[in-house]
Amino acid sequence: MKKTVLFITFLCAFNFINAQENTITTAVPFLLVAGDARSAGMADNGVATSADSFSQQWNPAKYTFSTDQQGFSLSYTPYLTDLTNDISLGQLTYYNKYSERSAFAASFRYFGLGDIELREDFDSQARIVSPNEFAFDLSYSQKLSDKFSMAVAGRYINSNLKVADVNNDASSASSFAVDVAGFYQSEEIAYSDFNGRWRAGFNFQNMGPKMKYDDDDINNNFLPANMKLGGGFDFILDEYNKVAVNLEIGKLMVPTPQVYYSDGSYQGVDMNGDGMVDSTDNTLAKNEYKSIGWFSGIFQSFSDAPGGFSEELKEVTYSIGSEYVYQDAFSFRAGYFHESPDKGAREFFSLGAGFKYSSVKIDVSYLFSASKVQNPLENTLRFSLTFNFGDTYENY
Repeated sequence: MKKTVLFITFLCAFNFINAQENTITTAVPFLLVAGDARSAGMADNGVATSADSFSQQWNPAKYTFSTDQQGFSLSYTPYLTDLTNDISLGQLTYYNKYSERSAFAASFRYFGLGDIELREDFDSQARIVSPNEFAFDLSYSQKLSDKFSMAVAGRYINSNLKVADVNNDASSASSFAVDVAGFYQSEEIAYSDFNGRWRAGFNFQNMGPKMKYDDDDINNNFLPANMKLGGGFDFILDEYNKVAVNLEIGKLMVPTPQVYYSDGSYQGVDMNGDGMVDSTDNTLAKNEYKSIGWFSGIFQSFSDAPGGFSEELKEVTYSIGSEYVYQDAFSFRAGYFHESPDKGAREFFSLGAGFKYSSVKIDVSYLFSASKVQNPLENTLRFSLTFNFGDTYENY
């Protein structure tokens, strides 16, 4: 039995590997799954939306624009519900805006793959394992002006996917990462028929050393370093009604594999210069890919696609989300997400709703896949619960 269990197959289902062109895969892809129902209801849109308790995952710089001093939230996301009922993602978040210009936050994300039976053969006694991954992070945000803030976050990541072998080696892999984020929010502007507010944000996420499962570097994998850029506008129709429209793009800051399999045949480059492209070149290319450092890989990821600029564009995802809010008590959301069929094939629509009573807020969302490849979150109802307390700041 291999030392590293193939549970990574479940995790990489998030990347929808289906004989696609140079699909980028990473370790711990659960970090890219939307953990809260509000952003999920807007098709994973959150880097430039208005501040909420779950800003830690999307853009912690938004916390300085929160109108509530403190918030605590939790969420639950079932995963691969068409296959099993015990794989899920849970998240806890707490933030404290301890002054009008500064805030800190902490969050904990846990991805459990349930209980799995392992057998050497059909008649042997089953061994039960419960693989899991988690991340704990802290962030600090500071307003640099009345309209712009920045934040930094540090993250500890642990991946416990190994199965004990004959030497009882079942140690987990771990790493750390940092985020650098910024957020802009204008003052309320009076137009002819309505008031409005502009928003923009960026977040460079999960930048850190690779995850290493074995000493021999067989499973030395990049973290899902990710760039998110977004903008939005609030149509403030009157004191009761508001409509927000948001656009967000994202790109993995991970090098593109230089070789791939397509339709069962090998394709790639002549690595050893012998005039032929074969399995030897495939091995050399894979070894060269794994030797790329995580820091240099971030810069390399913007210009290394074998297909040139056109392939680089395929690695960019985008999402469009909207939110209608009535009296800050009821919200309705919708969104659309698109990823190139050659780079993962994620394409889906989403719906969501939110209900707020006093200091308690409940959010739900639902995903409709629009791709030929099944989405692991298809037919999934996600829940989030938020408690806000403390002083109320001026609405910027």
